[in-house]
Formats: sequence, C-alpha cells, structure tokens
Amino acid sequence: MFDTNKNKFEKFESKVWLSSPTMHGPELEYVKEAYDTNWMSTVGKNINEVEKLAAEKVGCKYAVGLSAGTASLHLSMRLAGIKAYGMPKIGHGTLEGKKVFCSDMTFDATVNPVVYEGGEPVFIETEYDSWNMDAQALEKAFEMYPEVKIVVLAHLYGTPGNMDAIMDIIHKHNGILVEDAAESLGASYKGVQTGTFGDFNTISFNGNKIITGSSGGCFLTNDLEAADKVRKWSTQSRENAPWYQHEELGYNYRMSNVVAGVVRGQFPYLEEHIAQKKAIYNRYKEGLKDLPVKMNPIPEDCEPNYWLSCLIVDENAMTKQVRSDSGVLYTKEHGKSCPSEILDAISSINAEGRPIWKPMHMQPIYRLNPFMNKDGLNRAKSNAYIEGSAQDIGMDIFNRGLCLPSDNKMTVEQQNRIIEVIKACFE
Repeated sequence: MFDTNKNKFEKFESKVWLSSPTMHGPELEYVKEAYDTNWMSTVGKNINEVEKLAAEKVGCKYAVGLSAGTASLHLSMRLAGIKAYGMPKIGHGTLEGKKVFCSDMTFDATVNPVVYEGGEPVFIETEYDSWNMDAQALEKAFEMYPEVKIVVLAHLYGTPGNMDAIMDIIHKHNGILVEDAAESLGASYKGVQTGTFGDFNTISFNGNKIITGSSGGCFLTNDLEAADKVRKWSTQSRENAPWYQHEELGYNYRMSNVVAGVVRGQFPYLEEHIAQKKAIYNRYKEGLKDLPVKMNPIPEDCEPNYWLSCLIVDENAMTKQVRSDSGVLYTKEHGKSCPSEILDAISSINAEGRPIWKPMHMQPIYRLNPFMNKDGLNRAKSNAYIEGSAQDIGMDIFNRGLCLPSDNKMTVEQQNRIIEVIKACFE
C-alpha cells in the first residue's frame, strides 16, 4: 500500500518520461541541410534517404515517407478496399458497408482509418501469450463473416503477434492484411521484420516511438503499383499536366523534408535504442520478480523492440479498482495493489507511466461494434439467470496492466527508484 502523503521517496528533479525522443546530433545537421538548400517542402534528399533506409531495414522493396503513421494506415485501407471491392464513386469510401477485422488491443489510430473509408470494424479478441490478436478468434470471425476480405493487425508495444497462425488463416480465406507496425520498428518474428507480413504496411516516427522525426511515418510494400499510388494520393493526386489536374481523390499526406532530416539522423541509432529498451525491460523483470506481477509477455519466436515495458498485476493481488470513462477510484490494502495505485505512486516521484491501451471494443465510439473471441460474438453475454460470464482477455489486461516508464535516457539509479516505489505499493 502506497501512501502519497507519507512518501519517503525523493522526487526526480527532471521528469522521467514514458518514452521521449533521444537525439544524437546528426538530426540537426540534416535539418540544417534542408534549410541551407531551401528544400523545406515535401521533396528533398532527406525524404529519399529515409525511404531507402526504411526499406532496407525492414526488408521490403518500397517505402513512401508520409506525414504520420496514421496517414499510411489510411492510404493502406484505401488500397485494400479498392483491391477487395473496386473503386467507389466520388464521395464514397472504399469500405462503405463492409466489415473489416481489426486488432482490439491497440491505439485507435489502427482502427479509425477503417471508418474514414466507411467501413465497420469488427474487433478480434486478444491472446494472453503476446497481448496481440488471437488467431482462434480470427478464424471464428471468418466463419461468422465469410464475406470479409481485410484484416488490420497491430503489434502491441513492439512485440510481434503470432504471425504463422494469423497468416495461415488470412491466406486460407484469401484475405488482405494491413499491418500496423507503428510500435514495432526493428522487431522480428522468426527472423522476419514486422512491416513485411502485410500487403500494405506502416511504421511510425511519432515523437514517442523508438526512433522519431517528431512526426511522420512510412508506407511499406513489395507492390510497386501500390507504392506509386500512395506517392500520388499523398501529394493531392496531381496529374502530369502544366496546370493542377486531378483524376483521383488526393490528400496532403507527404512527409516534410525537414521532418525527414530528423528521421534520417535517427536511423543509425535504431539498434542502440532497441538494446537500451531491452536492458530496461530486463531490469524491471529482475527487480520486480518477487512481486505478484508479470511483465508483458515475449513469445519464444519473437524478438521485440521492447518499445514499452509493461506489467500486469496477478489476479489474487489486485485491490479493488473501478474506472469510469474519465476517472478511477481504488481502495488501498496491505499486500495488494492495482494499476491506478502504482501509476499514482510513480507520478508522485515525477515519473510517467500510463494505463494499458483501452481495448477498442470498450471505447464509447465502438461499443456497438461486433467483438469476436474464439467462441463467437463476445457481446451481450451476461444473463440474470445463468451464473458466470464470458471471458474478456483485453478487458482483463486493461484492468490489471500498466505501461512503466521506459525512456532510454533513464539511468539505472532512476529505474531502481521506480522499482522500489512499485514494491512499496505491495507492502
């Protein structure tokens, strides 16, 4: 039990962040190069180099630099919709009236592009083994909705999903995979980098990612026609004419050459950042081993990028915790704790943690969308006349889990103090 009014732990003078940018120096040189050469718009050497570096690192043929990972996911959904259902009329989304299978335990940027294109997300249950999409639930979803053609899969917190099983199911049903590797740049499954499994794939350079441009992302594919289409769409779909000529709907989604300068300077440090994040994960795992908690799981076939270290409190060690849509209440009890108490304790010493991503099927905007587990639809399972309730793994992980401070500039001493604060929550 942690008493914030009798906090015996010294506060950090400078805040320890969840995951903040780590700059090295070359970033500024490439930004200055953009400035000095006056290539400040959406063309320039920095963009070309970022696309080359991204394609080489991930192991795909083509990369297109965009303003955000979300932009890449949107254009990926547009491509997938056209591939599956054909070109819609102007003013209509490519997924209008169509269902799309989506990871449930993810940030909403994974899912929102489905809605941008008029589609209906169908959320697929999470598995405990990786905190990613459950292959059995995906198979059940295809059985219930055999008309569905598109799957959107995210790799949570930098840990790949069970890709063999998932890809087997997608291929069996002639599906199209849109892969959201925004959090997992540099992670691999059986030696294969994430960002290469899908037809259309995304990585992110958002400010909190393992390498950053402050913003930005890349669309990744082995399909030249798809890459060319994304280049066109992302620059307002201009045709080759002396005036502004448009035959397709376009977007202002291209990466800035200035942002690309930051990303270009970051790329050589990707492996260093991964090593630092892995060391942070392992120190937490060792330091918390005697507590009734577990770290976020790492399946045997995976090599994560360890973007965020997370923990989940054992069921029998959970004190009572109640969350509304915007607040939380919890009780304090000796020998037990909960994510909210741990987060308050971490915050009290000027460090940043976060709750686990709230599953999409629990979000107010998507509360009426279908939600599938391995047994079928997992909505409206409560019954006044029958004991028991349906298992909801994503909800359980959200209720018992939290993201720990994982900034790779955090010192060992700072991390040790955070570990001691967590231990105090269970005293």
